[in-house]
Amino acid sequence: MNNRLLIVATLSLAALVVVLVAAIGGGAWWVLAVLLVALLVLAVWDMTQKRHAILRNYPVLGHMRYLLESIRPEIQQYFIERNFDGKPFDRDTRSIVYARAKGLDSHKAFGTERDTAEIGYEFLLHSTAPVNPPEEPPTVRIGGPDCRRPVDISLMNISSMSFGSLSANAVIAMNKGAGLGGFIHETGEGGLTKYHRGNGADLFWEIGSGYFGCRNEDGTFSPEKFAEKALLPEVKGITIKISQGAKPGLGGMLPKEKISPEIAEAREIPMDKDCLSPASHSAFRTPREMVKFIEQLRELSDGKPIGIKFCVGSRVDVLAMTKAIWEERIAPDFIIVDGSEGGTGAAPLEYSDRVGTPLTEGLMLVHNALVGTGLRHMIKLGAAGKVATGSDIVKRLIQGADFTMSARAMMMATGCIQAQKCHTNECPVGVATQDPRLMRAIDVEDKGNRVFNYHRLTVREAVQIMASMGLTHPSQLNTRMLRRRVDHLSTRSYASIYHWLRTDELLNDPPAGWAMDWEEADADHFGEHARVDYLTERDPEWRSELLIPGREAGGAPVQGSPISGTGSTLVDARRAESVPLTTSPMPRVSALGEGESLCTHGGRGRSPQDPAPTATAGETPTDENAGLPAEAGERPERQDGEEVTQRGTTGRVEGEPRGEGRVG
Repeated sequence: MNNRLLIVATLSLAALVVVLVAAIGGGAWWVLAVLLVALLVLAVWDMTQKRHAILRNYPVLGHMRYLLESIRPEIQQYFIERNFDGKPFDRDTRSIVYARAKGLDSHKAFGTERDTAEIGYEFLLHSTAPVNPPEEPPTVRIGGPDCRRPVDISLMNISSMSFGSLSANAVIAMNKGAGLGGFIHETGEGGLTKYHRGNGADLFWEIGSGYFGCRNEDGTFSPEKFAEKALLPEVKGITIKISQGAKPGLGGMLPKEKISPEIAEAREIPMDKDCLSPASHSAFRTPREMVKFIEQLRELSDGKPIGIKFCVGSRVDVLAMTKAIWEERIAPDFIIVDGSEGGTGAAPLEYSDRVGTPLTEGLMLVHNALVGTGLRHMIKLGAAGKVATGSDIVKRLIQGADFTMSARAMMMATGCIQAQKCHTNECPVGVATQDPRLMRAIDVEDKGNRVFNYHRLTVREAVQIMASMGLTHPSQLNTRMLRRRVDHLSTRSYASIYHWLRTDELLNDPPAGWAMDWEEADADHFGEHARVDYLTERDPEWRSELLIPGREAGGAPVQGSPISGTGSTLVDARRAESVPLTTSPMPRVSALGEGESLCTHGGRGRSPQDPAPTATAGETPTDENAGLPAEAGERPERQDGEEVTQRGTTGRVEGEPRGEGRVG
């Protein structure tokens, strides 16, 4: 007898016995009888349904799997994970946020639980002569050469989170906290709503590809509607969202069934149509058009700071932006780099795990690009992505940022318990939901004070850390002060691990590791890359000019002919030299004329007259063109004391550190 029949038979027999006993004895036996009959009905249902295979084979008992699976995150968080290895935020970090939000100290006894010998462990260098921290924390002035209304902002601010993703009470609480603490509250691309106003907070209004709050009926940008809101006194700056770390390069669609009257009012969209948020902007398609759009917004907002926010993708795209800035003489006032570890937007797991550049690499890339093109002194740089503690702030400032943005930590200060149900509308604490029953759990006054407390104590801790490093201002930080364990025996500073460009270096003499991307970058194109020949569209047919030695044109073997034809050659692309064809399977080789090389026909070899390069295994041969910029597909030559990495990454300096990286 198989499992499911055994389960049904057992339940049937038990139900029959209990019913008989209940008929005789009555009383509580009927309760048990009803329960057994219900289980029997459930078992029959499980056996006949076709959606879940495990229930068909194990009726009733199979439900235990789904029950245990549903409570697995809670079991993991409360009973299994250690204080330092939880994800996305570990328990230690969450405890710091909760304690500071309540106005308590975040001290912990008996030392660190982290493995300081673990490869990748990072730490800050303190000073033998620490100083007293300043009474007031330093601020950052946002405003480039064309900005007529600059603004001073905090080292830490509330990052983009839209109403709709967050509940109304959560938005109001964060806004109250920002008003009390005097730091920026960024609205998110969902629009500038009534919940963002009236609490004394300074706002950065974020505009995404949907142009919510400043759109025409067809979804395009409306200058008139933008100007109306941009001139509001609460709006201190405007952020153009190009992409976000949670799902870079991905748009979104809000079904009409989920559009509430409040969301429709905030985003200025109809309730009877699906709301589309495209992956890219319709107002601009190229770097040059982007900077012109920045100029348009600056004029419409009466000279307020205009910035852009994106998750770094191709380094070519970043360099294309810098070229457009130089050619048009129009610069954003600030750039916010969003790391791929960002997570306030629900996204496909493939995007969260594998798409986009992490904040450390992305931030240093943009910082280097601005320094190398002589733009860094005009453009302030923000960092967003898992910034929660004072040491996080200092670390990002060393890596190139001027200020930081925090989203999930602000959610935790508002009451978030990292249930990771933001996309289900079932947030248990009412932060990320539109369910009135759940959102009423947030007391706006209490949570507003908690956001204020958390921000105040975290920034104070960051300033105290800098004082322990002997510094009184973030501009004194440099990349020698942050070290990483690179193996079990040694640590290295960021100054020596990474290649830091000098001011104007890309304009004057691009280093080999950047030269190819700098040459490819075009102010009139995003995402232009060299085409790969074998991926170009062509008809799937044999090319008649390709003849294999030993075969006739029709493809039939020539009787008695040797495997290798006279004069046939095989090109080894790694050595770029001709070698005798003596192995099989035989490649196809073009019929070459006298004096022709395979390069003439699209290959990568040399002509017979060229001197054969000499190279050991694993090295790239050099020739008379070695001093020229590297072409596509070639590895640049190693410079003195420098290991040049492949395009799209940041190089390393093996010898002496190259400058201090971050310029104050």
